[in-house]
Amino acid sequence: MMYDQTRAQQPAGQNRVPSERRTPGPEPLLPSSERDKVLQRLRHALNTFADTPRDALEEAESAYDEATAQLVTALAARRDLLRAAWADQDPESPSESDSEEFRNALRQYREITQRLLQL
Repeated sequence: MMYDQTRAQQPAGQNRVPSERRTPGPEPLLPSSERDKVLQRLRHALNTFADTPRDALEEAESAYDEATAQLVTALAARRDLLRAAWADQDPESPSESDSEEFRNALRQYREITQRLLQL
């Protein structure tokens, strides 16, 4: 039998039914390949700090700038997709499907905004 860390962290007597699976977390704001590149540059800066502190700091600053630029671009693209889903709907007489799209877009705006505020 394998050790189940999630189950072990639950309070005693609280067993999860197999059908109660966790919902997946929020979608990452940046693709993993882009995150990996920035993290690799940051690790390089950390590893070279002892030998070349100024160069390491410049590399870390550059990695930070790259990450923030990518994040701004990703957030703008996500906003554009969200807006496209609801912007063309008739606000005076929304259909049931329009209302559902509005609700979904509002939920996504809320989730992204809350994530940003937790950074």
